[in-house]
Amino acid sequence: MMKFRNLIVCMVATAIFPFHAIAEFKVGLILDKGGKDDKSFNESAYRGAMRARDQLKANVKYVEATDDNAFEPLLRSFAQKDFDLIIAVGVAQAEAVKKVAKQFPKKNFAIVDAEVNGSNIRSLLFEEHEGSYVVGAAAALASKSGRVGFIGGMDIPLIRRFQTGYEAGAKKINSKIKVFANYVGVTGDAWNNPAKAKELAIAQFDRGADVVFAAAGASGQGLFDAAEEKKKLAIGVDSNQNWIKPGIILTSMLKRIDIAILMTCQDAMLGGFKSGIKRYGFSNQGVDYAIDQHNNAILNENIRRKLDSLKSEIISGKIKVPDYYKRNEL
Repeated sequence: MMKFRNLIVCMVATAIFPFHAIAEFKVGLILDKGGKDDKSFNESAYRGAMRARDQLKANVKYVEATDDNAFEPLLRSFAQKDFDLIIAVGVAQAEAVKKVAKQFPKKNFAIVDAEVNGSNIRSLLFEEHEGSYVVGAAAALASKSGRVGFIGGMDIPLIRRFQTGYEAGAKKINSKIKVFANYVGVTGDAWNNPAKAKELAIAQFDRGADVVFAAAGASGQGLFDAAEEKKKLAIGVDSNQNWIKPGIILTSMLKRIDIAILMTCQDAMLGGFKSGIKRYGFSNQGVDYAIDQHNNAILNENIRRKLDSLKSEIISGKIKVPDYYKRNEL
């Protein structure tokens, strides 16, 4: 259905605009330090931009920020070079987007994972706590020890939101389950430190965890290595990471940043760009869990049936997943 919709949008775009106009539509993408090859968050964003290049014939340029201080000058550079849509990937870019977008009110900006107000800013937000709830249930269903783990990248509210959902999903299946949780660090370097993540994962496995979920960007590779060494199970995040270590990765919590970016590019190209918040959850395929030939055997039919039931109950509102962002409302 999604492929069909993309085809229709491309056909409409071609009918409305001359081909050369579409080709000149310029998209600038700013990735964080993890880079496009992190096999996770940034890779998904990059994939969405490349789909915009291939399907919409957009002129796409991307850059990888070396540190947080690079965000503002990179955003400003794209705006000054007359890019039509500028996309910032990651909550760390929020302040820079707010400042630069105000300076260039005729340019459209989008940011992934942060709510930034502005007449020319679209915030692309995901219900990651709901996706984490379902993979938390998967972890509990697959666990034989009654102990599972969570490894976060940078200790920020966004990743605490993953943890809260994961713990709730695991306890939905087994109210007595023990959930260990650790974070790689408190700076942007936490997204790209697989050695530290491996150390934390081994410690959790040694305490009895037999399934561990990492929401840590490129650092998650360390978890996968630890799971392989200890002959335990891991859960990936953002992109479908099942292929990295088949039979070791139970599933991946999908966060379809690629779809969000492609849809935003389509809207901007066709003159339908609107500022404000755009949310992606189970109901619009913005989050999900991954099943393919690489994990089909370990994520068996009984587990998948239960996970699909939980998804349906979340969509219907029967299950209210606890949200770290709203913890003060409880």
